[in-house]
Amino acid sequence: MASANFGELVLLLGDHHMPSRSISIPEPFQRMLLPNKMQHVICTGNIGNVEEYERLRELVGGSSTSVHCVAGEYDVINNGSIAANAEQGGGGNNTTTASSSSPPSFPETKVIQLGQFRVGIIGGHQVVPWGDLSALAMVRRRLNADVLVCGAKRQEGVVEYDGGYYIFPGSITGAYSACTPNVNPSFILLAVQGTKVVCYVYELKDGEVDVSKTEFSKQ
Repeated sequence: MASANFGELVLLLGDHHMPSRSISIPEPFQRMLLPNKMQHVICTGNIGNVEEYERLRELVGGSSTSVHCVAGEYDVINNGSIAANAEQGGGGNNTTTASSSSPPSFPETKVIQLGQFRVGIIGGHQVVPWGDLSALAMVRRRLNADVLVCGAKRQEGVVEYDGGYYIFPGSITGAYSACTPNVNPSFILLAVQGTKVVCYVYELKDGEVDVSKTEFSKQ
């Protein structure tokens, strides 16, 4: 994976659906996702259990403020300060912890600052059809974001559209969806350096990890 010289490292993942649709993160990915290598974790929701949320915290040294989660369609929604979080640029974690056996609740949307980029996060199930770029463009503009990270859509990758960038991490476990029965597990690593972002897309195909790279800059 990328080294510390690549700038601020941000892990993008989501749609675990554990244990309802998948037992665990694939072993090749587990060997790659080591603690204290990333500065931030962005999760698009549907984690499934509190143990997986705690694992995300461990990746960034146990800090909940560096784990930025939103609610998927099967998560508990925390409505307490969604609007304030969007307006303030995601200064707080906006997470409400539930009991020790259930996942915490998360906001429907969140905005954080990474380098010179304002990054919005959404579970994606609110947009129909899932992954529709024109609808997601409206969400990105409403959040006043340069980049929108979106879950639900199982096809991973980075798309430039209507003056913004849209990043789809896919499912870290390869969990199926109503629209996509067969899914390759995937996640994305961002290396952020001021006005430049390098996106590394990791996808598990036939037991082998395939890596592709995309770059974009803020003008």
